[in-house]
Amino acid sequence: MLGSGSLDPQTSNKNNRIIPKTFSKAERVPMKIQREFSENAKAYDQVNVIQRKVIDRMLSLVNDTPATILDIGCGSGTLYRMATWDITSYTGVDFAKGMLERHPKGEGVTLLEADFNDPQTFAQLGKERFDRIFSASALQWAKDLNGTLERIAALEAPVSLAIFTSNTFKTLYRTAGLPPLLRSREEVTALLQKHFPDAQTELLYYTLAFPDVRAMFRYMKKSGVGAGRNLLGYKEMRALMRDYPLDHLEYEIILLHEKKRR
Repeated sequence: MLGSGSLDPQTSNKNNRIIPKTFSKAERVPMKIQREFSENAKAYDQVNVIQRKVIDRMLSLVNDTPATILDIGCGSGTLYRMATWDITSYTGVDFAKGMLERHPKGEGVTLLEADFNDPQTFAQLGKERFDRIFSASALQWAKDLNGTLERIAALEAPVSLAIFTSNTFKTLYRTAGLPPLLRSREEVTALLQKHFPDAQTELLYYTLAFPDVRAMFRYMKKSGVGAGRNLLGYKEMRALMRDYPLDHLEYEIILLHEKKRR
């Protein structure tokens, strides 16, 4: 079980508390994404339909019962709740304290308030052994995706990863005249194949319909998918709401699954 002597004493988790991450002044500056996820944590559980669809597909590919799990970008614990087998030791990592506060607590559950962009996070995780590593909807926010995937691969455990691509909200960004927020399908695929050459990948495409554009934008705010991006003024936003041609949002996700290693 994580915390049984291999973690630093100051990060023990005997009382199922959230283990805090201390950020330097330089690290605290670009925390807008973190704040957005934390502030919308309560609504996130109710509105994030797409994440549940992705996790459902991800878990359907797991044909074993990994007892020791690492969940990178665990949020409020959707994957933990949806897992259908007994988990002996679960480690969830997220930089949004508001999300971790809503995550299930219990015996064998360790929650780390930490940023996966920080190599020190993986230095700590590298002290443990995991049967499988999951990340369902977080790695698209990696500052250096190549470096993050390299550090995940170095943990030497089979992985199940889902990464949203630039085709997510593609019509919305095109209508607004904005460049895509996320990486392209081609870039994400190439990086995944570089670090996990024997894994299988599949492309997931979902749409989520809304009764009107206002409801659509309320959903985006509550689900955290805005990720701190606020590039439109009042007039531009009204024009976007007027001109957006669809009644739904678009999502494209690359799902990578690695079989259990012998």
